[in-house]
Amino acid sequence: MTASRDPIEAELAIPEPRAAAAARRFADHAAAERQADLFYGTLESPLGELLLVATQRGLIVLHYGHQDTDAVLERLAAQHSPRIVESAVALERWRRELDEYFEGARRQFDAPLDWRELSGFRRRVLRATAAIPYGEAKSYKEIASAAGSPAAARAAGNALGSNPLAIVVPCHRVRHAGGGLGGYTGGLERKRLLLAIESGQY
Repeated sequence: MTASRDPIEAELAIPEPRAAAAARRFADHAAAERQADLFYGTLESPLGELLLVATQRGLIVLHYGHQDTDAVLERLAAQHSPRIVESAVALERWRRELDEYFEGARRQFDAPLDWRELSGFRRRVLRATAAIPYGEAKSYKEIASAAGSPAAARAAGNALGSNPLAIVVPCHRVRHAGGGLGGYTGGLERKRLLLAIESGQY
């Protein structure tokens, strides 16, 4: 004989699928009504899982899944706002453009970015990097020059290594002057794959 459940427990118990659906509806409503300040979600890609975080202004973070998602979200909540929710709907435009990019159907990202994570020389470096055309490459020295500091190639490399907007700010298009790949926070295999996508060899 099955033991009867406490009526209060029965009333409070919500099946997991229903609870998850309710949470998604709440997050989507918060996004539509601008009741949250930060929205996050993930996207499966040829490079593995990507973490996307957006503000009301635009995409503020695009990280590879191997990075510590909880730490990223905690830092953003502390720096910008604790009103953060998971919402695929709020990220739909960036997700769509990334899917099109990986399919070879998009050469330029048009969805807005939020540059508040960046300032000073680092911001100038990444702005210069964002201007590199699809399928082309620049050297670290050229990026440093474009950022106003021609002798700061190494510092430009450090700025690129902490790029919070991987792929959409294409630091994978920056190489050594001699043509070598240089470094890449996501790993050289990801850099090679991104360059292969842009050269039509993927």
